[in-house]
Amino acid sequence: MGLLDAKISNHNVLVTSVDNVLNWARLSSLWPMGFGLACCAIEMMATNASNYDLERFGIFPRSSPRQSDLMIVAGTVTMKMAERVIRLYEQMPEPRYVLSMGSCSNCGGPYWKHGYHVLKGVDRIIPVDVYVPGCPPRPEALIGGLMKVQELIRMEQIGISRVEALKKLEEKNIDPGQLIEDARKGAMAS
Repeated sequence: MGLLDAKISNHNVLVTSVDNVLNWARLSSLWPMGFGLACCAIEMMATNASNYDLERFGIFPRSSPRQSDLMIVAGTVTMKMAERVIRLYEQMPEPRYVLSMGSCSNCGGPYWKHGYHVLKGVDRIIPVDVYVPGCPPRPEALIGGLMKVQELIRMEQIGISRVEALKKLEEKNIDPGQLIEDARKGAMAS
């Protein structure tokens, strides 16, 4: 009896798909680039501090867009800053994700009506994957948003873009948010 036979007979076999292994590796090593623009940046920095310990989730902040796979836009995006946000987004390698943190980056915040210089949501210039509401959102809300990004990564299929996957779900009349919630409930039940 060889080494391989001994391992199989001891039930040490792991059966999974390549998609699951690669997605697990990607979601377990999420490297966000913080783009702190206003008050939300303070909460983002607090989330990166030792009280919340993002590294236990495999989240390690990076300062370069070329090393990041997640952009956290935290705060008010002005028209002048919009060009830089786009440039940094384009410098990030694929697959890349965007988390919009706070009312200002989600929809312009309290400045949307009277601020001619304020962008009325960062989703007007780059695609946003997860929105975290609040003014400013607490660190727990940001951690919840980061967990949503990890759930999105877990649901992806290698070789199929997110746009194609969403189109397939729409054709089948399936809500992606409901899929994530169902997957989370299933994971908690087992």
